[in-house]
Amino acid sequence: MLPWMISIYTGWDPSHIIFMGCEYAALTILGIGLVFVTLKTISQLKKGGH
Repeated sequence: MLPWMISIYTGWDPSHIIFMGCEYAALTILGIGLVFVTLKTISQLKKGGH
C-alpha cells in the first residue's frame, strides 16, 4: 500500500503505519549506504585506483 493511500483506505490498521515506518527507515539506511559507497569509490578512483 502506498503512503498516500492510508487516508483513503477504509480498512487500514495502525500496524500498517508501524510497518511502513520500519520499511522506509530500512530503505533510507540502505540508500545512505549506497550513496556513501558510490562516493567513496569515485573519490578513490580519482586518487588513482587502489
